[in-house]
Amino acid sequence: MPAASLIPEDAIGTAQNLAAAATNLAQLRAVMESFEGCALKRGATNTVFADGTELAPVMLIGEAPGREEDRIGKPFVGRAGQLLDKMLASIGLDRARNAYITNVINWRPPDNRDPTPEEAAQCLPFLRRHIELAQPKVIILLGAVAARHVVGKTDGIMKIRGRWMDYRVGDQLVPLMPTLHPAYLLRQPAHKKLAWRDLQAVRDRLNAPG
Repeated sequence: MPAASLIPEDAIGTAQNLAAAATNLAQLRAVMESFEGCALKRGATNTVFADGTELAPVMLIGEAPGREEDRIGKPFVGRAGQLLDKMLASIGLDRARNAYITNVINWRPPDNRDPTPEEAAQCLPFLRRHIELAQPKVIILLGAVAARHVVGKTDGIMKIRGRWMDYRVGDQLVPLMPTLHPAYLLRQPAHKKLAWRDLQAVRDRLNAPG
């Protein structure tokens, strides 16, 4: 069956099989770039896989690429990305040394709309495998969409931000912190202080003995 004609259930199953077969991040990128089961890809310029340092201690997961991300092929490269870099620098992190960044969705939704549940379901097998292969010590979720799809939290981000959760990878539990999306902070700069508290908690967790 041609990939373009896959029904959603077939697309999810194909994504699961492709993701499971990838044994490293380069292979995962390749199978995602070959995947045709998500209609978003047909309207996108690039597959936006990740940016930063592979096997970094901190993995950040956002929502979906925007226009600049789609054009360049990397996550968080516009104004929100510039703010994210400043946020990371405030706790001693940066993409070049010790942070790794991806999204739930790897192709830009039209007009930057929220991804549909079906689109997210088609991408989630790749994200789960991405987390397994990246082996982070801490995960940071950026915004409500990431929290909804990664840990199933439907409460508003203001209710769940700043609260440690666990993400299971095999027999390991990886600590996970939801916080506010940089794009939201650009619109609501008064809430930067809340994100700062969340990042301080991440810094303290990383620096804790053991």
